[in-house]
Amino acid sequence: MTTTGRTDDGLRLLPFRGLRYVPERVGSLAAVTSPPYDVVVRPDGLLHLESADPYNIVRLILPQAATPAARHQQAALTLDDWLAEGVLAPDPVPALYVYEQHDGALLQRGLIGALALSEPAEGVVLPHEDVMPHVVEDRADLMRTTAAHFEPLLLTYHGDAGPDGGEPTGAGAVIERTVGREPLLSTTTEDGYSHRLWAVTDPADLAEIQADLAHHQAVIADGHHRWATYLRLRSEQSAPGPWDFGLVLLVDTARYPLRVRAIHRLLHRLPVSDALAAVAESGAFRIRTFSVPLPDALDLLAEASTEGNAFLLAGDGHFHLLDRPDPALLARTVRADRPQAWRELDAAVLHSTLLDHVWRIPDAPEHIMYIHDTTAAVEQAERRGGTAVLMHPVREDVVRDLARQGVTMPRKSTSFGPKPATGLVLRSLTVN
Repeated sequence: MTTTGRTDDGLRLLPFRGLRYVPERVGSLAAVTSPPYDVVVRPDGLLHLESADPYNIVRLILPQAATPAARHQQAALTLDDWLAEGVLAPDPVPALYVYEQHDGALLQRGLIGALALSEPAEGVVLPHEDVMPHVVEDRADLMRTTAAHFEPLLLTYHGDAGPDGGEPTGAGAVIERTVGREPLLSTTTEDGYSHRLWAVTDPADLAEIQADLAHHQAVIADGHHRWATYLRLRSEQSAPGPWDFGLVLLVDTARYPLRVRAIHRLLHRLPVSDALAAVAESGAFRIRTFSVPLPDALDLLAEASTEGNAFLLAGDGHFHLLDRPDPALLARTVRADRPQAWRELDAAVLHSTLLDHVWRIPDAPEHIMYIHDTTAAVEQAERRGGTAVLMHPVREDVVRDLARQGVTMPRKSTSFGPKPATGLVLRSLTVN
């Protein structure tokens, strides 16, 4: 792969020799894949994946050992062993990869490649969320130790033609031509999604993709911590090289709109009764309690969210809807040096008003866990005697508008999907 710096004003996505599982050496491709590292609900999800296949990718993205350094060294040794055993092998020539996910109701296609890194100020790749330094440090040490990118970030851009805008051009045209061929791999994971992957190696196709993407900017949909990790590791290098690029999946949301879901909070050390008592004492929100199934409770949350900030608390067998916040309290507690759209975000209000002011809970791992799955959040709160704070999703247009203003949202504000399955294609920084 060429490793000179970025020369265009837009996206520069280069081919690379992907590391892929050798199908004959594993039980099945589905059994060795995993959700992204931060979606795996530990310990239940981790144990489930580890038992699915001895070569499941979770052993690389979430290695198990007594200390962080030992975990990351374990991942490096495992990667070396799998390469030596022929479980993983590099593709013969560099390629961009067309990746398709389909679950019957949703079809998503995009391009996996090595993207030239850029700082947010350059306006090429725009973050929309803040990051947690300890997570970046952990991911950086893992990538540094293994010299590999195990998971593509999910980035979105807005192409020139929407779903009803006629025939695709540029990268979109290459994608649609490519999916008519036999794929490199095809599998269906236990969540019901089918996955297919194709290699794009024709020089004319690669040139057409590059010429198109050079005119676009992207928003990070999923993977802010890994992007920040890419930038940190690039800064450690003394010369241009493979660390100047990061593994990404680029999706044109004009043709393939993403789903936007919320990321929920689990407050380990705060029982629901204490959470409700503090809210009632402060007068911060109206509180209503419902004994209904989870889907009905989420419908109530969605309805309340049309009128303003609203949250569902769970963990004691009931659902407690917080809505109609005190405007004066919001004005005092939510920072004023942000656009109005930011000040109205549920995540901004949750962290500024509830976590910081009412509950006085620091945003640290020993106090807060971020969980993507709604059912898992409720179950873990009930099991641990804590409080699950269920959130309503943010609209994609709000995310994109704030990103273009250079304003980042509170961390873990959104969950875009479907996310790429981890384990279908990896990038080694030592394979030329």
